[in-house]
Amino acid sequence: MAVIHRTTLTPTKLELLSAWLPTRPWYRGGADAPVLEKSGGFRLDDPEGEVGIEFMVATDTSTPEPTAYLLPLTYRGAPRAGAERALVGTAEHGVLGRRWVYDGCHDPVLIGELLALIQGRAQAMAQSVTDTPDHEVTRSFTGEPFAATGLVPEPADDARGTRLAAPHGTVLRIHRVLRRGSGPAAGAAGHVAGVWDTPDGTRTGGVFTTLGTE
Repeated sequence: MAVIHRTTLTPTKLELLSAWLPTRPWYRGGADAPVLEKSGGFRLDDPEGEVGIEFMVATDTSTPEPTAYLLPLTYRGAPRAGAERALVGTAEHGVLGRRWVYDGCHDPVLIGELLALIQGRAQAMAQSVTDTPDHEVTRSFTGEPFAATGLVPEPADDARGTRLAAPHGTVLRIHRVLRRGSGPAAGAAGHVAGVWDTPDGTRTGGVFTTLGTE
């Protein structure tokens, strides 16, 4: 069970992401740094209790049409060997000390728990409340069950988002740029959907990840 601490993080997650986000091929902003606000998301628990797992939705309000991004992140108490290119940055946590913040699509702990969530073997948890399920996160899965552990993710980023090879010839796609009201693609083997807040104060939702055969 992840414990949510009410404390400081320096620099903040949004400050780290504001510098990192423009380096991504799926970033939709311009030359200026994004202006990010936290819009929603959820967490997953690491069964070993070592890695923090968060799926953050952050909205860039610097563009004429605000863009909501899905940002899977992992938080570790020490650098992960061989993951230098996945590092978003480091921050000082008021309780836990220095934390290494990674793009979670490169982290096998996050990918394993995400695939477990899709298959119904893991529970989405509230983003900011300890030991509280998030029932606004929905998922589906059809097909043969498979083990979600032991995978070594080799993500590929493109203008649409991030894709990773998954078991049984499937592909796990992380929808980095979120679309309101989107549903899973026809023929998808599984998906995760969630909700987030828009800058005008309304609540909306769409698909976060899809497991398919593309």
